[in-house]
Amino acid sequence: GREYIDTEHPFTFNLDVFGKRSLFQLIDRSAIIGGREALANVLQNPIKNVKLLLQRQKAISELKDKPKWRQHFQATGLLSEENKNAVEEIFDWMSSTPQSFNTLFYKVMLVLNPLIGFTIVTLIGLGFLNFITFLLFLILPLSLVGTKISGINKEHNLLSKKAEQFQKYARLFHFIENESFESKLLAEEKDKLCGDAHSAHKGIYQLSKIAKAFDYRLNMIVGLFLNIFFLWDILQIIRIENWKKTNSRYVKSWFSVLFLFDEINSFSGFAFSHPDAVFPTFSTDFEIKATDVRHPFIAPKNNVGNEISVTGWSQFNIVTGANMAGKSTYLRTVGINLVMAMTGMPVLAKSFDFKPVDIFTGIKTSDSLQDGESYFFAELKRLKALIDLLEDGDQIFIILDEILRGTNSADKQKGSLGLIQQFIRLGASGMIATHDLALGDLINSYPENIKNKRFEVEIENNELVFDYKLKDGISQNLNATFLMKKMGITLED
Repeated sequence: GREYIDTEHPFTFNLDVFGKRSLFQLIDRSAIIGGREALANVLQNPIKNVKLLLQRQKAISELKDKPKWRQHFQATGLLSEENKNAVEEIFDWMSSTPQSFNTLFYKVMLVLNPLIGFTIVTLIGLGFLNFITFLLFLILPLSLVGTKISGINKEHNLLSKKAEQFQKYARLFHFIENESFESKLLAEEKDKLCGDAHSAHKGIYQLSKIAKAFDYRLNMIVGLFLNIFFLWDILQIIRIENWKKTNSRYVKSWFSVLFLFDEINSFSGFAFSHPDAVFPTFSTDFEIKATDVRHPFIAPKNNVGNEISVTGWSQFNIVTGANMAGKSTYLRTVGINLVMAMTGMPVLAKSFDFKPVDIFTGIKTSDSLQDGESYFFAELKRLKALIDLLEDGDQIFIILDEILRGTNSADKQKGSLGLIQQFIRLGASGMIATHDLALGDLINSYPENIKNKRFEVEIENNELVFDYKLKDGISQNLNATFLMKKMGITLED
């Protein structure tokens, strides 16, 4: 999913939603490009509608319990290559108007031309006519097709070499139409494929046959023969016209359903592979309360669970701790499970109760060499964008790691304190990790708004020991000088 990486996105870059070793890579089991795009879109734009999330949870849970169906669906989609813009090209083709041959004249000629042609060939064979008669006959079909060749070529170019792709789509539609679904979302979406006596499977399969027949003209000899005796190109254009009249108003809806099933299939695969994951529950007022929350990228034997507890707005957890104690991983764990929860998929936790919310992160802001921006200026731009949103009345859950790390200690502390105070005034909530223990003193000025959380490290037998467990309070143990000495860096007393 590297193509979806966006360093300016409010959270996908910081939470490793796309790219190598990303959430997208972990989840993606898409069979078609449209399903892959739908999967990326829901990860970029999480759903806040609780009713829809509940429907998606039930749909994901249902497909989770249909492993054979999911595997056959995915395998069918992956069996043949797919043009990246295949579906967009279909939609473009649907909106185009082919040169009309659907008139009485051409319908009559489609009957008369082969009769005349084969009659002349038969009479020549019997010796009643000479070959010149056949050459004169050629004027009829070649003029009928030749005078319209530019329009015919244009229409053919839009369908050329797509028969196999259409057959694949038809098989995928067939899988959906032939399966029974109990969940409301999947059942209603399936109904869109076969309502009003119009079957998506039959319609797209018919289109694949038209596309295959139209491609016969790619063989010059075969194409010439078919057009001389059957006005083949004109026949295919008429078939296309009739197909569009019957099916065009359904096509976008059909593919929307197909993309949704493919997207849900990916989430269901994750749910099947993680039986210990739970579906979140939803609260009426804003809160995030969860127990034993773990990061999906970390191996189970090393994955330490922690709690999340934020209730109401203008609430901040200040997370302090030594280097490598687990602060940044905890922030990413909170963020990525929130994103997962707002797709309808299960999360890695024992319990997860929350109200869907917009997320804004600042964990790994980087320099922009192309724009000539320093790390510090890039961070300021993101913070300014965040404050603008808050001032416009947006309610946002903020996750920040080491605010203003690109400036000196005194400036950083003063700026960080002021920023958190502004966040509280603007009604945001969130979590902020820091090495600056002074930020924990904010609890004295804002006892109703600040909670101090910490990760600790112990030194046992001259080795650092991490338990990665979140605790209350401000961190007491730092480890930078210890690590420097362990690496042979001499420090003067």
